[in-house]
Amino acid sequence: MGRMRMEEQWWKGELAADIHQTLRMKELKLPVYKAHSPQIGMRRYFTDLLTVLSSRCNLCPTARHLAVYLLDLFMDHYDITVKQLHVISIACLLLASKFEEKEDHVPKLEQLNNLAYMCNVNVVLNKKDLLKMELLLLENFNWNLCLPTPAHYIDYYLFASVGEKDLHNGWPITSLTKVKAFMEKYAYYFLDFSVQDYAFLNFRPSLIAAACVCASRICMQISPSWTTQLQLLTCYSWEHLAQCIEMMLIYYENDVKEASKVKKQITLQQQVVGSVNHQTTTQVLFPQSSYHPLAQHSTALSQFQSPVQDLCSAYRDSLQAPRRSSLLSGSASTSLHSYSALQASLQPSVQTLPIQGPITMQVAIATEPRHCISMAYGSSYFSGHHTYTPRCFDR
Repeated sequence: MGRMRMEEQWWKGELAADIHQTLRMKELKLPVYKAHSPQIGMRRYFTDLLTVLSSRCNLCPTARHLAVYLLDLFMDHYDITVKQLHVISIACLLLASKFEEKEDHVPKLEQLNNLAYMCNVNVVLNKKDLLKMELLLLENFNWNLCLPTPAHYIDYYLFASVGEKDLHNGWPITSLTKVKAFMEKYAYYFLDFSVQDYAFLNFRPSLIAAACVCASRICMQISPSWTTQLQLLTCYSWEHLAQCIEMMLIYYENDVKEASKVKKQITLQQQVVGSVNHQTTTQVLFPQSSYHPLAQHSTALSQFQSPVQDLCSAYRDSLQAPRRSSLLSGSASTSLHSYSALQASLQPSVQTLPIQGPITMQVAIATEPRHCISMAYGSSYFSGHHTYTPRCFDR
């Protein structure tokens, strides 16, 4: 599947419907994930590790998602030490890349060891141990690695994600090309969210991919949120997708809040440094001045735009005249995916995701309290979903 993706866009070909149907049939035979692993608290760390390694090796999304899925299924059946988990996770990445990528794109052992060292992983792999682990994994999965993930469906659904009759803020869409480009970035943004929390493993992969497209349409204010064409293509109605979409939108909202909090802290620090520098300069220039320095009025903090908010602004500006020559601006084109911020700060210890929200409903799994969606919210996104407006569009 990965090789076909690299060579041609199968979702645009004549066999697209047949390939999609085959994936849906195989999806029905996927193993049941029970979240029984004693090391489930470290799942987020190893997911981030695989994400960083696959990104540095330029692997396709299907290889990355398959690697994480193989690790999830294997951890679910065995009690594994932390050192063994490092070897197993890299073996999963190798198997997934061999299955999904071209041969010349499969990472080499030396490259993986160098990347592991950069990620502060205190494990040195050798060829013999890695081959043994690959054989163990293959025997565990009965030599069947054709396991569909959301990444296998996303491009097929994105191909029909925007239609000519769709409306943006109640107005006809002037540029389908630009809207589809932003839609793809939004969808992969939500796709990365889905791999970070094992709560999404309760949904079928095809449903997660469809929910990514629908959540993207909601955030981009495209109406209707879910069209008849998409329902016929995915075989999912709005009611099927509602729960998964709501989880994604909760993640999205709290990601914006957390990024805004960090931005405000940085801005305050810059103001403090600027104030100290100003006072030092004043003392040097006017050492004998007896006047008290004037109280400086603190400047109002500008509204912070997270990577997704930057994308929202760029998307909104691109649909207004005069249109800019570039489709994306600044950081919006490079920082959508959640794992990019982790590449510079990944440490071999479990990272904490502080998530906050109002109170009414708990969506959490007790065995991994620091990394799953552990939050509550007051109002449903679905009390009139067709008019939902994300915060990044507010003015």
